[in-house]
Amino acid sequence: MYEIVKHIEFCFGHRLIDYDGKCNQPHGHNGRAEIRLAHNKLNEQGMVADFRDIRHSMQAWIDENLDHRMILQRGDPLIEAIENLGQHVYVIEENPTTENLARLLYEQTELQGFPVVSVTLWETSDSYATYTPKRLPKQPKNDIGSETTAP
Repeated sequence: MYEIVKHIEFCFGHRLIDYDGKCNQPHGHNGRAEIRLAHNKLNEQGMVADFRDIRHSMQAWIDENLDHRMILQRGDPLIEAIENLGQHVYVIEENPTTENLARLLYEQTELQGFPVVSVTLWETSDSYATYTPKRLPKQPKNDIGSETTAP
């Protein structure tokens, strides 16, 4: 198995709803995404994927949607106030925790067609969250020819 990692840095703000702590206040981070790709075969150029292609696709998406923006949960009353000031907000369905943002970046990397294994999002120099989907391994075909999955 071949594995590569691309780092992308960006700045973002967020706050956590229904959280009893300082992070319920709007605040910002200098985040670093570690996008981990893997494949058992290399392409014609001898790569899992071209680092330039990963940066081009994912940096463009991050710049357009997350970089220097507030990331807030749908229903947060702060959304309207920020938008009324002409500022950009990226709205997600769940609390914008580091865990949920790592999953968001994983899903976007997958949508771009890359063989993503996991995404780690560093919120600070010593705190990060990693999203790795749990995938059930495919099992041999059963007696009637259909694939089964492990429980």
